[in-house]
Amino acid sequence: MKTGWNLKQSIDHSGRVAIVTGANAGIGYETALQLAGKGIEVIMAARSAPRATDAISRIKAIFPDAKLKYLHLDLGSMQSVRKFATEFSDQYDRLDLLINNAGVMIPAFDRTEDGFESQMGINYLGHFLLTGLLIPKMRDLSGSRVVSLSSIAHRFGSNLFEEKHFKGSLNKSRSYSQSKLACLIFGYELQRRLEATGFQTRSMAAHPGISSTNLGRDMSPVMRFAFPKIGQTSDQGALPVLMAALDPQLQGGEYCGPDGFYGWRGQPEVTTSSNISKNKEVAASLWEISERLTGVSFP
Repeated sequence: MKTGWNLKQSIDHSGRVAIVTGANAGIGYETALQLAGKGIEVIMAARSAPRATDAISRIKAIFPDAKLKYLHLDLGSMQSVRKFATEFSDQYDRLDLLINNAGVMIPAFDRTEDGFESQMGINYLGHFLLTGLLIPKMRDLSGSRVVSLSSIAHRFGSNLFEEKHFKGSLNKSRSYSQSKLACLIFGYELQRRLEATGFQTRSMAAHPGISSTNLGRDMSPVMRFAFPKIGQTSDQGALPVLMAALDPQLQGGEYCGPDGFYGWRGQPEVTTSSNISKNKEVAASLWEISERLTGVSFP
């Protein structure tokens, strides 16, 4: 396990462009804040224009010269994802960092615009589609990276990925774990495919441990009380994400998380994941289902 990385060691990254999904709050906001502080132009991809605008104002109060832009993105709508990718591509000729952060956690049952269970649709399928549409902007850029956000809850996921699971056949806790396992499997499989095609982009994954963010707003009162006691703040939770995005020592396909007890909190390190997450047969099956459900085919 690699430890010892420090955000302060990261050099200036002026001229680079990043997209952070869910950048208006929590881990996404803290990630966007620190990337902007390193001179990176950050596209704040979020559903709410007022919240994104407020987040931009807060970042500029800390880093007045920060380069920030809001573009609307609703990961629960494939039409919105495609429109976002088109708008970004029309305005930018490069993408150095794609931080697939946005998500929902054990909400009341709901479906996305396209009929998918909200956690599987937003946490995973929306990001799968977004990455597939934007990877042509990245693949020839040295140092470009896709960072997929997983969770320690991925360990409770199973190796069964069927189309019915994306429509809501699992209870909400299982669905959350399955969606985060899917994000991690995707991160590993994307790296295998990038290596096989010789592209320069690297695929990384990260998890924030147990962090106090608004992601837990749908948890039980007991869990909402316990999380701040056993976890860490959102700025600390963002450090593994930033490590995955910026640490030049990392190899493609590595997974970053806190180094403390069960990965709940601590300093960022390269960490381990479940055997299922690394299973190539499971990955191939998930990839086939994902391409079919989203209609995107990776180059």
